[in-house]
Amino acid sequence: MKILLLGKNGQVGWELQRSLAPLGELIALDRHTVDGLCGDLADLDALRATIRQVKPDVIVNAAAYTAVDKAESETELADRVNGQASQVMAEEATTLGAWLIHYSTDYVFSGQGFTPWQESDAVAPVNHYGASKLAGEQAITASGCKHLIFRTSWVYGARGNNFAKTMLRLAKDRETLSVIADQIGAPTGADLIADVTALAIQQVLQRPELSGLYHLAASGEVSWHGYASHVIGFAQDNGEQLAVTAINPIETTAYPTPARRPLNSRLNTQKLRDNFSLHLPDWQSGVTRMLREVLNK
Repeated sequence: MKILLLGKNGQVGWELQRSLAPLGELIALDRHTVDGLCGDLADLDALRATIRQVKPDVIVNAAAYTAVDKAESETELADRVNGQASQVMAEEATTLGAWLIHYSTDYVFSGQGFTPWQESDAVAPVNHYGASKLAGEQAITASGCKHLIFRTSWVYGARGNNFAKTMLRLAKDRETLSVIADQIGAPTGADLIADVTALAIQQVLQRPELSGLYHLAASGEVSWHGYASHVIGFAQDNGEQLAVTAINPIETTAYPTPARRPLNSRLNTQKLRDNFSLHLPDWQSGVTRMLREVLNK
């Protein structure tokens, strides 16, 4: 089996290089052209040519435009990378009879209410990033290609920047931190997403009827304030010297951004767990493991 991975150096892409490697020949690309192959989703013609040259059995798209606030002004680029590139991949996958694995976001929903979102719930993006990701989903579904779309939320990885590292950095210098407490979701590790992807690919190759849209997130829920409190508490319990003495909860309205943020990022993962016989661990276990790696504890 030949697998084409796009976005190899992102948080999820980095972990996918590990999890997909045992499944077959893995060709992993980033935005730079290597040996005539280009994984830049902003260059639609080069992307199409690359897929035609590789002729993969599975395309795994871990690349995306993810600058949520910038997407409000860079609408054309966000639409091309998240929407039009998805259509190109879907068209080429259809021609090849290949599987397309794609990642989306809870931002396709309105972000209102308190109930975890199901795959069948009505979509209503609150910002342009969400709208561009929804366009990608719809293009893939409309193409008729064999696909898995995983909507996820609050993704982090031990590699690169993440929320936990930011909190720890600020906590070393500041006595007081103010963190949003009215946005609720589940921090989901890139390693978990990558491992579930590899397991799901193995199953859909045997059971193509499992093709479709799934919600993928760690179990449980927490606010950003609760998340920060967990991170800092763990660090202090493990001997980190931090200046912070108070973590104050604030509302989203106290921290205005160019793009609106959803208050409800909860995702119902029942369909994924049932169809693939998977267990999704609680968010705390993944975050704690990441912190041990970051802090070398």
